[in-house]
Amino acid sequence: MADLSVNLCGIDFKNPIIPASGVFGYGREYEEFYSLSELGGIATKGTTGQKRTGNPAPRIAETPAGMLNSVGLQNPGIDYFIEHELPNLMTKNTVILANIAGATPEECAEVAEKLDATDVHMLELNISCPNVRQGGAAFGTSCEMAGQVTAAVRKATKKPLIVKLSPNVTSITDIAKAVEAEGADAVSLINTLLGMRIDIRTRRPVLRNNVGGLSGAGIFPVAVRMVWQTANAVKIPVIGMGGVNTGEDAIELMMAGASAVQVGMAVFTDPYAPIKIISQMNDFLDQNHISSVREIIGTVQPW
Repeated sequence: MADLSVNLCGIDFKNPIIPASGVFGYGREYEEFYSLSELGGIATKGTTGQKRTGNPAPRIAETPAGMLNSVGLQNPGIDYFIEHELPNLMTKNTVILANIAGATPEECAEVAEKLDATDVHMLELNISCPNVRQGGAAFGTSCEMAGQVTAAVRKATKKPLIVKLSPNVTSITDIAKAVEAEGADAVSLINTLLGMRIDIRTRRPVLRNNVGGLSGAGIFPVAVRMVWQTANAVKIPVIGMGGVNTGEDAIELMMAGASAVQVGMAVFTDPYAPIKIISQMNDFLDQNHISSVREIIGTVQPW
């Protein structure tokens, strides 16, 4: 058995595989298949200051190489999460990353402040959300807005802070540098790419929101590219995600510079996907006589 342990921001992970926010809920359903302690960590469903019902249906649609979604951050709100979901998660012997979001920097900071008083291990700030103070543009689409919301959350918590970056930008490295400058301890990327499909029989978009986030295997090459660029632009750790389906995919992202890997849509088609990926990573390392997964981080050799 290879050593799969990694350390991010002073937190030890038994392995680098983390189910991504939004696909794993709070882990209760997946616990019917395996012990959550087998996972490196869990990124919880995005949590906001108040309960959100999300967007109207249809809000999920399959595509040939992935899935479009416009769920709209449906969640029970931070107070419910802290009272009813977090205590159970903290008993699972794995690292818990509380994913947070909000419509303003103040809302994000309020959520972070409440979580700062809990035992949660890390916070993951989703900056792909629309900023109502700036006309609905996503926080993560400009260095200024990304820096502002990161700074507000940084002041509200002493927990390790991961900022989850949007790929829907001209230069993801500039955004990464902006959040690093405002106190982010790590970045995770990529969030979903903005996409759209049309039902040619009804002439309407397949999603009620017209557009949505594209995830799945189709975005994996974009994720590899952006992880590589970002890992070479910042000094803080990078968590890679986007279209990961196999252990080899995870290895590839880590060679590009990721210190850990989140798995998203794959768990919808196979609930055992994270467990299989962990096993496949171990097999690759053993077959290539690599004693520790940490040895492969950032080892890609560009031409």
